[in-house]
Amino acid sequence: MKYTKDDLAFLKSAKATQRKSSQSLKGKTCAVSGATSGVGLEAVKRLAAGGADIVMVCRNEVKAESIKTQLLKDHDVTIDIIRADFSCLEDVRNAAQTICERYETLDLLINSAGLYSTKRKTTQDGNELVFGVNHLASFLLTLLLLGPLKKSGQGRIIQVNSEGHRFGGLNVDDLDWKKRHYFGLRSYGASKTAQIMTVMMLADKLKGTNVTINAMHPGGVRTNIGQNNGLLYRSWQRGVIWHFLKDPAISGEALYYLAADPELGKTTGRYFYLTIDVKPMQHALDERVRADLWKKSLQLIGVDDSQIG
Repeated sequence: MKYTKDDLAFLKSAKATQRKSSQSLKGKTCAVSGATSGVGLEAVKRLAAGGADIVMVCRNEVKAESIKTQLLKDHDVTIDIIRADFSCLEDVRNAAQTICERYETLDLLINSAGLYSTKRKTTQDGNELVFGVNHLASFLLTLLLLGPLKKSGQGRIIQVNSEGHRFGGLNVDDLDWKKRHYFGLRSYGASKTAQIMTVMMLADKLKGTNVTINAMHPGGVRTNIGQNNGLLYRSWQRGVIWHFLKDPAISGEALYYLAADPELGKTTGRYFYLTIDVKPMQHALDERVRADLWKKSLQLIGVDDSQIG
């Protein structure tokens, strides 16, 4: 893969001074997927500290209850838990329906659930696992929650993305890696490229509404992503990679800025390295591929394009 000077400009963002916001989110309702670990957990903790009421969308209810107990000790907020396994699109639909039934208005959605796999696996719906969980599930949840988001004074959607999108790998004619040799980094890159493309597409479709959508890389931080893989990978991650990674609290702080700061009220369709606006790789900006991906993604999740926007 050929990299241009613009493609590598993001490296400066890792050393840049990151922005913060002290804006209160008191009275705001915020839904966060992947809320029991890593970046999602840091987002929940920071949002609660800012006064937001939280809807935790997660797979592990026992872990979520423990987190809820601690948050309620520390902050005067409400915490709701909604179970959903993102490897099952029906779970995502049920979670979205529950949120819509319980909350007329939603002010913020942070899609943080995700995984990395060294081997090709499939979801309950038959999609390649990484693409299905990272892209299709978050895409479906986002579209199904547009109703309550539009009822907010200023609804915001943040897709937790990754510099891993720079690995590429997206092929709209082989989204499930049935025709190609499976390679974990490329599969992950494909899912993150797909996320960026649909963020930009949805930003265009939401113009004229009060809802914005942006993607962000949460920084090189320690999370449990990849712990679903074998012992060799886990040992390499914990024994080697973790020494070079930062405290995930920086991700929570960055997400809070993107979620709360008034200066971003009209910013949409952008990609952030933490809080710095940067340019994604050129392959993620291909409008033809973006249009094809959008159409195929809608087919895979069973949503009609006419219902969006």
